[in-house]
Parts: sequence; structure tokens; C-alpha cells
Amino acid sequence: GADHVMGRDAAFPPKAFSAAIDVVGGAGFQRIIEALIPGGRYATSGAIAGPLVELDLRTLYLNDITLFGCTFTPAEVFSRLVGMVNDGRIRPLVSRTYPLEEIHAAQADFMSKKYPGKLVLIPPRD
Repeated sequence: GADHVMGRDAAFPPKAFSAAIDVVGGAGFQRIIEALIPGGRYATSGAIAGPLVELDLRTLYLNDITLFGCTFTPAEVFSRLVGMVNDGRIRPLVSRTYPLEEIHAAQADFMSKKYPGKLVLIPPRD
């Protein structure tokens, strides 16, 4: 489990954390890397704030930081996750729903990045 969970806008103390999990990417990347202790680990599985990051490579190699890209999930893990959702043990964060006809509004809201949860399109019942 995590010892600390911090928002991206928090002031990260330098060289304070052994690991960081970041699914946002973008401009905050370098600050997160600098908050890792020597030998620290950074894992990512998303880039909603942008796929391109700036990195001073010296921060990486002088501190022996390890980067992990995480996208693969075995089928049994996904099945178990779906079961937990169906059983009500976990609930996805849904920020807003839209009828399918409002797909353009949903896309605009998604691109604005103003909602923290999922945006869901509801197809017609016909």
C-alpha cells in the first residue's frame, strides 16, 4: 500500500519518496522524478496531461532512477476487477453522463480536462 498519496499540485519534497505512480504525465513529470530518493522507481500508465515530458537525464542516471511503463494486465486481473465492480465493492468515479447524441459535448468536456472521473456515453434504448 501507499504511505502517502499526494495531488500533482502539492509541493513535493526533494528526494523523499521511494516510488511514484503517475497516470497523468505532462509538465509535472520532472518534479515527480526529483522527489524520488536515489534508487527510486517511477511507474506510469497514462498521459492525460500530455505524452511529451521534459527530463534532465542527469537526474535519472545520477540518482539511479528506474522508469516503468505499465499497460499489460492479465485477463484474470481484469475479470476480477469487473467482478468487484459488479459486486459493488468498488465504484468507478463517473463525473458525467451524456446521451449518445451529445458525443461532441462529451468530447469537448473530455478535452477540457475539467472532470476527474469518467465521462460516459449512454446509447439509445431502441
